[in-house]
Amino acid sequence: MALYLDYNATAPLRKEVLDVMVQAYTHIIGNADSRTHSYGTAAQTFVQEKRRQMASLLNIDPTELIFTSGSTESNNMAILGLAKWAKETGKTHIITTSMEHKAILEPLRRLEQQGFAVDYVNSGPDGRISVSDVMSRIRDTTALVSVMYINSETGIIQPVQELGAILEEKGIFFHIDATQALGKLNDEIRHTQYNMMSMTAHKIGGPQGIGAFILKRGKDFSRPPIEPLMYGGPQERGYRPGTTPVALIAGFAEALRLSEEEHDGMMAKCATLKEQFMQAIQGMDYQINGDPQYCIPTTINISFAGLDAEAAFLCLGDDFAFSNGSACNSAGHQLSYVLEAMGLDEKRRSEAIRLSWDGSTDVDFSKFADIIRQIV
Repeated sequence: MALYLDYNATAPLRKEVLDVMVQAYTHIIGNADSRTHSYGTAAQTFVQEKRRQMASLLNIDPTELIFTSGSTESNNMAILGLAKWAKETGKTHIITTSMEHKAILEPLRRLEQQGFAVDYVNSGPDGRISVSDVMSRIRDTTALVSVMYINSETGIIQPVQELGAILEEKGIFFHIDATQALGKLNDEIRHTQYNMMSMTAHKIGGPQGIGAFILKRGKDFSRPPIEPLMYGGPQERGYRPGTTPVALIAGFAEALRLSEEEHDGMMAKCATLKEQFMQAIQGMDYQINGDPQYCIPTTINISFAGLDAEAAFLCLGDDFAFSNGSACNSAGHQLSYVLEAMGLDEKRRSEAIRLSWDGSTDVDFSKFADIIRQIV
């Protein structure tokens, strides 16, 4: 079996998380919204305890945490959920980056078809947007700024803390896609100012199919005027109807708890793995895509001169499982639009591969490097 190096796409489900979920499936059998018997009450109590546990780690009020199916749904809630208010107030201008996940870009394309104006900020080859570039695009009609905390393809950390502080003063809603940041930058998340945030469990060893949307209260205790995307029940304070997935929530909470408990050791191990990778490729002709100074230690996006990325997947596939970018884009074998937004030429984009790991990864990169040398 090939060694898995595609954690940014999804991380393997942790055994500790699975054990907690099995316990929930086995012992919490009621519907959390059934109020007429003890099974429903027990399920609701269990969910609220997990919600409080997660909220405490994220430094938010439990009422600000809304469970969803994942970051894609949460991102759509932030973008499309604000549309009615934006139209009513005439604030139909949104700022984002060209390097966002398609779960942000495609809802924005939808709003553009409805008359919204959207500014897409590019970066330079370092992969990090400029705060001044974002702020120069602010208009009287700007309703929202949406930025990914850590880019999923390059691992570059964006200046969301600086943006959050400025946007709060200006009274403009700020949404952060924290899909890749959760579990890696927990403390930074706790100290970042924002109005809305998206996250998911399966990037941190939790189950697929469960995520969260944080909808923070302002100083006047009001929430951003988000309209629900679906209707059919009062669950999650009316923002997200449907039967509460008790076991998935239990798994999400456990994965977040473990990420907090093991953070320092995990990040140190990931940094060591990146150093070992760089040592293994010494002497080769390559370019790292994105400024390493701002890159998370769990990820590297690199272009090897003369390497056809598709050929690398074929030649290395029996031994290593990795990608050339976001899973939402890989099915079509398209060159990365993220790297294009960074100004990288077609040749460099065609030579780019992405490897991502966590602290449990055990890998000898010398074999990987030897095969790359043979290909090029």
